Amino acid sequence: MSFKTLVAILCLVPVALAQQPAWAQCGGQGWTGGTTCVAGYSCVAQNSYYSQCLPTGTGTGSGTVTSTSGGSSPSATSTTPLNTAAKAAGKKYFGSATDNPELSDSAYVKILSDSTMFGQITPGNSMKWDATEPSRGTFTFTQGDQIANLTKANGQLLRGHNCVWHNQLPSWVTSGNFNAATLSSIITTHCGTVVGHYKGQIYSWDVVNEPFNDDGTFRQDVFYNTLGQDYISIALNAARAADPNAKLYINDYNIEGTGAKSTAMVNLVKSLKAANVPIDGIGVQAHLIVGQVPSTLEANLRQFTALGVEVAITELDIRMTLPATDALLAQQKKDYQTVIAACRAVSGCIGVTIWDYTDKYSWVPSTFSGQGAALPWDANLNKKPAYDGIVAGFAS
Repeated sequence: MSFKTLVAILCLVPVALAQQPAWAQCGGQGWTGGTTCVAGYSCVAQNSYYSQCLPTGTGTGSGTVTSTSGGSSPSATSTTPLNTAAKAAGKKYFGSATDNPELSDSAYVKILSDSTMFGQITPGNSMKWDATEPSRGTFTFTQGDQIANLTKANGQLLRGHNCVWHNQLPSWVTSGNFNAATLSSIITTHCGTVVGHYKGQIYSWDVVNEPFNDDGTFRQDVFYNTLGQDYISIALNAARAADPNAKLYINDYNIEGTGAKSTAMVNLVKSLKAANVPIDGIGVQAHLIVGQVPSTLEANLRQFTALGVEVAITELDIRMTLPATDALLAQQKKDYQTVIAACRAVSGCIGVTIWDYTDKYSWVPSTFSGQGAALPWDANLNKKPAYDGIVAGFAS
């Protein structure tokens, strides 16, 4: 073997090693892995955060690959708008999350702005700490205001998300080594300023987001490690002082069914009420998996509302392992119906928000490799069977 031949072979090795298997991630913002696919598959962008190895010739976007049989994708048949269905069932709203980069997509915004479809909007990122107070005492609300103004123009409710969370914090918060008194003041200033800026514009706030580990213990973060669980009451009191009319929530995931984490939430709310700390609601995120909706969901919602607070499904999506098949889409339809029906059955469950409405902008593929198709609209803004499940859930 000549030296040139050896060099040529060695040059090809990294390419071969970098090839991603079928259905795997192959690109997207922040992706550092392989960007080519095995034979018969091409790297197709699902959104700005996730590209996937799909069978060559299947087209673009996660909504186009829905069946292993090669047939056309099943679609929704109902013409009932979702917020209309929710209100007919006695609920306050059916809503969607959104984010600022998506607002340049006119076809997307047209659906989002239909108040018969979505009666409530949650900003996915633009009201979080890193977006609103990137350096201490310097606040910026440009992106949050954009979404607030959109909802006002559309006559939609607005949920604030969020004041205190362990994630998406600027480094000045996480690395400040503040003592308890200083960090308490920082929380009070941050929550008071952000909630105060939107006073009178927001129905409810996720004041504290994700305080628990899955075993029901408190999450170890800069707030808990310095202040213990007192950081929760500090944030809630600051939010109440800033906007006395906004509903104040604690929001978390994996509290859909009964268990250690939901019990921890019950105990926290009881302790806050006993101490006269303002708490109005529990946000049940409901990032679920097809075929795995907890059987105790309705009972758990009743357990929460028995505490004298309202409950909302705040971040609903139901993901599947890709590719989406007719069978998975049918199960997803049933799962959406189950979740919506559980909220409908509990009078204190006041509304449901999906975590964006289209697979085009879903957070799922960039977080759970090989999973997606979690929302009622596909990446081409076509309604999926899940849409019919939502309508049926409100009607049941």
